[in-house]
Amino acid sequence: MRREALQRVSPDLLADIVTSACDIALVVSPGRVVESVMVNPQFGSAERFAAWQGARLSQLFSPESAQKLENRLADGPEPGRSLQLELTHAADAFTLPVRYTITRSGEDGTLLLIGRDMQPLAEVQQQLVKAQLALERDYEAQREIETRYRVLLEAHPAPLLIVSMSTGRIADLNLAAAAMIGATRAQLIDAPVGQELDGRRRGEFLENLAKIAGSDPLGAVELTIRRSRRKVTVTATLFRAAGDRLLLCRLGEAEARRTRVDDTVELSERLFLKGIDAMVFLDADGTIRAANDAFLYLTDAGSAALVQGRSFADFLSRGAVDLNVLLDNVKRIGHLRHYVTRLNTDFSGQVTVELSATLFHDRATPTIALVIRDSNLADATRIMPGMASNEGLRNVMQMVGYATLRDIVSETTEIIEKMCIETALGLTGNNRVAAAELLSLSRQSLYVKLRKFGLLSKDAE
Repeated sequence: MRREALQRVSPDLLADIVTSACDIALVVSPGRVVESVMVNPQFGSAERFAAWQGARLSQLFSPESAQKLENRLADGPEPGRSLQLELTHAADAFTLPVRYTITRSGEDGTLLLIGRDMQPLAEVQQQLVKAQLALERDYEAQREIETRYRVLLEAHPAPLLIVSMSTGRIADLNLAAAAMIGATRAQLIDAPVGQELDGRRRGEFLENLAKIAGSDPLGAVELTIRRSRRKVTVTATLFRAAGDRLLLCRLGEAEARRTRVDDTVELSERLFLKGIDAMVFLDADGTIRAANDAFLYLTDAGSAALVQGRSFADFLSRGAVDLNVLLDNVKRIGHLRHYVTRLNTDFSGQVTVELSATLFHDRATPTIALVIRDSNLADATRIMPGMASNEGLRNVMQMVGYATLRDIVSETTEIIEKMCIETALGLTGNNRVAAAELLSLSRQSLYVKLRKFGLLSKDAE
């Protein structure tokens, strides 16, 4: 019925209907020659496309589109079916993208190409691509600016807060400010500043800071951090951003505390650098982290660089045995006093020293601080004060003239042996394994001597 109805329409009227429904229509013979070109008047003048009539179809398109059309036409379309292709005309010094609907109109293979101009859509797509590229450039620029801002904020040594005047909340802060307040950055972002800094009500606090920022840039307000109750001074700079008034607040220690802390730090550094006692900082495994000039002088070391990174056992006469006793006692008790030993110098000498040790375990890397003093006395003279009060030694002295020298030496050896064992037990905190190592004895030999001198309790047996 539709075909019969269309047959009653005159050819001229049918051509007008086709051109009104599309932008351009081509009638192509079975030999791929353009027989007729119909153009919508709103699309352009028919004279512009007059040269197409009588030309081969492939000559009207770019090489890529001509090949694409040839491949698709080789497979169809079948009579009664249509084929849609987007092709680009590249003839007569102009380029025109067109979406064609191709149908086979007769038994002889005549083709009807009905096209819709894609140029406006292509222009819109091109504008969208340009807009997308512009957005990406703006996004990258914004990320770069944000990165610079974040680096500058974190690199500044002072604790910094950015507070919104309209909401009274913390808009941003650096890690130094978070550490001073005593909370994480995530906990403080968007938190009311009045809940963190004590001293005034929120409105008065912000208005006072804004007034100081406008009249006296160097003026400061003294406040208290609620979490730690620390006194701080706050100076502010007022600026506008995104329609809001913001305060850049710098936090600082109160003057009295800052002076006291600065003096303590300075004096500690001067004590380490200029002190007459040797000072050494060790890692938990006994590796030297730092040493002062007094230690370098004591050990005849050339420079601090030659000492750092070495094991402290290299400087102990008993090596790893001494170091293990030292570290075990410090880690167990937290400190060690009056530990007598000998230090090796870099020129094969030895120095008798007395050292004290303190463990700093409240750090990310536990550190042991040593204070070392040159005893300047021979080991024998250090024993002499104890001789007068030692009952065994007095008995030995009374044996002179009443016993042979061999007997006196034998008795003296046992007394000294007992004193050495008691000293080793005292140095090691009654740790028999460490005492055996300190005396270069086997554990079994030490237990035999402990029983011999009555130093082993019945419970231990």
